[in-house]
Amino acid sequence: MGYSEFTIEGRNAVIEAFRSGKTVDKLYVLDGCQDGPIMTIKREARKQDTLVKYVTKERLDQLSETGKHQGVIAVAAAYEYAQVEDILQAAKDKGEAPFIMLLDNIEDPHNLGAIIRTANLAGCHGVIIPKNRAVGLTATVARTSAGALNYTPVAKVTNIANTIEDLKKEGLWFVCADMGGTSMYQLDLKGPIGLVVGNEGDGVSRLVREKCDFVASIPMKGDIDSLNASVAAGVLAYEIVRQRLS
Repeated sequence: MGYSEFTIEGRNAVIEAFRSGKTVDKLYVLDGCQDGPIMTIKREARKQDTLVKYVTKERLDQLSETGKHQGVIAVAAAYEYAQVEDILQAAKDKGEAPFIMLLDNIEDPHNLGAIIRTANLAGCHGVIIPKNRAVGLTATVARTSAGALNYTPVAKVTNIANTIEDLKKEGLWFVCADMGGTSMYQLDLKGPIGLVVGNEGDGVSRLVREKCDFVASIPMKGDIDSLNASVAAGVLAYEIVRQRLS
């Protein structure tokens, strides 16, 4: 999968992408550019809640593969996003209690890809990511997920904390990974569950942590203080798998 499949350059091409319903994750616009087509593109971006970044001509030239960006480059999702309802439906279709992974601002595409891969192997029904301040389904994510993106639905939501509230009404309860929690081996992790994985540097944000029913910590023996986000997600996901199988 080449980079070019996911970047769209030039004004008409970008307007076309928005209007055809492509999911555009990010839009790079030449700073200070105010003409008609650019204003149209910005309007479309607002409707879709696309993240807009205003950058210099040098930055656009750097990002451009064709050299004909005309002041605008869109980064489109490599895959279509699912809805949260689709994920719940996937669990229903399999006759299983929902098992969902929620990612609180994962910024590294390799981590996101690895987490989606783990989610797929652990039998997770889907992954939920936030719209802003986090990486979307880029080409790198697709590659790192090693095909898992074709099978594991990923939904994008405006607010992870609110989504947790909504899913609680559907009978899910939530566990997040955090150093200060109860050892995961002492928690009952069966039933309809959401596993919340925090940002690489800061962990789970306070607002999201407060919405969780349990805080689980992974027992560690080593001399370094934490696991990479995707490894932590894998360790916890498999403790959930173990308990679901027992």
